[in-house]
Amino acid sequence: MKTKSIVYWTMTGLVAFFIGSGGASQVVQFMGNPHGIVPQLLYPMYFFLILGFWKVLGAIAILVPRFPRLKEWAYAGIFFDLTGAAASCAAVGGYGAYGFHVIAPLIITGFTVTSWALRPESRKIGVLFPAADKRLAA
Repeated sequence: MKTKSIVYWTMTGLVAFFIGSGGASQVVQFMGNPHGIVPQLLYPMYFFLILGFWKVLGAIAILVPRFPRLKEWAYAGIFFDLTGAAASCAAVGGYGAYGFHVIAPLIITGFTVTSWALRPESRKIGVLFPAADKRLAA
C-alpha cells in the first residue's frame, strides 16, 4: 500500500508541476505579447492565455484534498489538453528535435493516467461500475 501511495504522489506531483508551470508560463507569455501568435502552431495568444489559466487551476485541483468531482474534471481536462497538444504538434510536423513536442505530452499523459488510476479512495467519486441489481453485489 505504501508503494502505491508513493507512486501516486510522485505522478501527481510531476503532473501538477508540468501542467501548472506550463500554464503559468503561457499566462506570462500572453502578458508580454497579447496580440501575437504562437509561431509554430499559429494559435492566437489569447487561446494560450485561456489554456494557461485553466492549467494552473487544474494543477491546484488535483493537489488539494477533497472535491472528488472537481478532480475528475481536472484530470479529464489535463488529459484532453495533453493529447490535444500532441496532436497539434504532430499536425505541424512535430517541430523540435526528434518530435519532442509530440512525445513529451504523451509521456505526461501516461503520468496523468497513472495518477488518476492510483488515487486514494478519499479522492474518488464512487464505484466505477455499480451493480445493477443489489442481489448481484453480494
